[in-house]
Amino acid sequence: MNAKLVIVIALCLIIIFGGTIVLLRNPSSPVTPSQSGPGSLPAVEVRSYQGKDLSSITAFRENSIKGPQYIRESDYRLTITGMTNTTDIYTYPEVLEKYPHYTKLVTLHCVEGWDATILWEGVQVRDLIRNAGPDPRANTVLFTAHDGYTTSLPLDYLMNRDIIMAYSMNNVTLPAERGYPFELVAEDKWGYKWVKWIEKIELTADPSYRGTWEQAGYSNTGDLDKDFYSR
Repeated sequence: MNAKLVIVIALCLIIIFGGTIVLLRNPSSPVTPSQSGPGSLPAVEVRSYQGKDLSSITAFRENSIKGPQYIRESDYRLTITGMTNTTDIYTYPEVLEKYPHYTKLVTLHCVEGWDATILWEGVQVRDLIRNAGPDPRANTVLFTAHDGYTTSLPLDYLMNRDIIMAYSMNNVTLPAERGYPFELVAEDKWGYKWVKWIEKIELTADPSYRGTWEQAGYSNTGDLDKDFYSR
């Protein structure tokens, strides 16, 4: 091989590898999703928070009245109505954009004897109610789910405590099985008060209202420190 040919080959190799090195280091080069920074990678479930172990988002038994509900975001609407100054209707993004977000570590206790401690994130129910303008005569709030499930809670309970309607658990969006788009985090209440797939929040002046399980004999208050079954 003559000297001129060797020089030409060497120059070609320098150009090729030099160009490759420049391309890999070029910050203006297009970035694929797998190479992108925070915000474009899928959320990862957290399993501990402030030194406390968290339950898995799969550590729940399926006991809904019609099985998991699969709701498309584009179809979803949340209605705040009843004894209010206005009837507010929101899309899923509108709820998340309009109201402040809060994180709470709360344990759900089921009447079946199991429990799950989860880091929930959501919006406060009282913010939604305040925006609709509650009638002074209202004393009870009815929750209706996509599958027809209902329950009720005192208005004071929701207005005087930091009760959230969650859209995330352990840092991931609620799975359909857990109530996407929203599940009520009814702390200090038995699990049947934690209504999933919430579609309607209605204010009334009827504290005697009985929801799905309450009609079957469960306590209307649902307080954890009391027997869940009425006698």
